[in-house]
Amino acid sequence: MLPKDLIAASSRPLILSILQEQESYGYAILQRVRELSEKQIEWTDGMLYPVLHRLETEDLIVSEWKTAESGRERKYYRITPAGRTALRGARQQWLVVHETLAKLWTPLTASI
Repeated sequence: MLPKDLIAASSRPLILSILQEQESYGYAILQRVRELSEKQIEWTDGMLYPVLHRLETEDLIVSEWKTAESGRERKYYRITPAGRTALRGARQQWLVVHETLAKLWTPLTASI
């Protein structure tokens, strides 16, 4: 299980990336994160919805109530142009961190 601070730091770019693929609703976002992480990241409703509300307040996503095929009303979220811009910035920042760690860890992998 990942530490809470890493989960919190990664939640915004993960949500924006998922919504860049297609619009989605809360439970489906939770399932997509679980699937992508091979069950290493398991969010709760209590973690997801405050982040979605913040992203919406910042105009990075918008929401709309829709009727699903099951007939159930669901709140669907989609990324905005400002959200796409924010995602590009977040992606660059995460790539810097990833590349830096990869440089440090490559020699370790060889010696393990």
